[in-house]
Amino acid sequence: MKSEHSERIQDTAGQLPGGGRTDPATEAFVAHRNLLFTVAYEMLGSAADAEDVLQETWLRWAGVDLGTVRDQRAYLVRITTRQALSRLRTLGRRRESYVGPWLPEPLLTAPDVAEDVELADSISLAMLLVMETLTPTERAVFVLREVFELGYDEIAEAVGKSPAAVRQIAHRARAHVAARRPRGIVSPTETREALDAFQRAAETGDLQSLLDILAPDVVFLGDGGGVKQAVLRPIVGADKVARLLAAGLGRITAASLQPAQVNACPALILRLNGAIDTVVAVRIDDGLITGLYAVRNPEKLSHMQRETALRR
Repeated sequence: MKSEHSERIQDTAGQLPGGGRTDPATEAFVAHRNLLFTVAYEMLGSAADAEDVLQETWLRWAGVDLGTVRDQRAYLVRITTRQALSRLRTLGRRRESYVGPWLPEPLLTAPDVAEDVELADSISLAMLLVMETLTPTERAVFVLREVFELGYDEIAEAVGKSPAAVRQIAHRARAHVAARRPRGIVSPTETREALDAFQRAAETGDLQSLLDILAPDVVFLGDGGGVKQAVLRPIVGADKVARLLAAGLGRITAASLQPAQVNACPALILRLNGAIDTVVAVRIDDGLITGLYAVRNPEKLSHMQRETALRR
């Protein structure tokens, strides 16, 4: 199991419930907390919901007789998966009435996370959007099998299915994702050059400079959640996207745009009066921008606002 992946997404799960206790239950939870957060986040696409799932996992774990637990990691993953599945089904109903496109909650990631190609691919906004097209059970199985390489027996216990059924679900989910997954991760140099060019074009509002860096079939998605102004449907095509960006970003000063790594992908953070107003994650292929994901919904930016404040 690739538990080392989860250790590279750190300081995202909040403070441990119960404070500084060092009893065996707490120690086990701390040891696997980053893994549990990553599982929940990849299933839900929301850091806030993943944190809630961890709280629920802790409450259930704290009441378990550890003497009856053979594999603590597997037991914790099972609790987390079941809690995330329950929340995912509830969220699915809420998203049916969501205003405009729904985007995952952006998550700040350390620079070295992008070097782990498999982890970077699995947490990118583009991949999380692909996983949104899976059923809740398919998504759980895909995350546990393809990202963390759990055995079919262990996954079966987590999702309440037989191992044979899990194999079929995994095959179906893998084929579904393979047909829709984004293209491969580009080199850091290529990514940096494209992001720098995009930032310069965005700051100046130069239409031709924007056209030069956008792929012909680039897609722009905006998520305002009905609270902030955002496009209500995907914008496709370099000309349309460039004109949208030129109109919306032409007056932005250099000081208000901050490059960052979000979900292991390059991004720009737009601040107004010191607060995060928009996070634009950038998908780059062959030196050109193929996807722009602009998150403006304040609820989805509150976690990042706290994270950036702590890092200052």
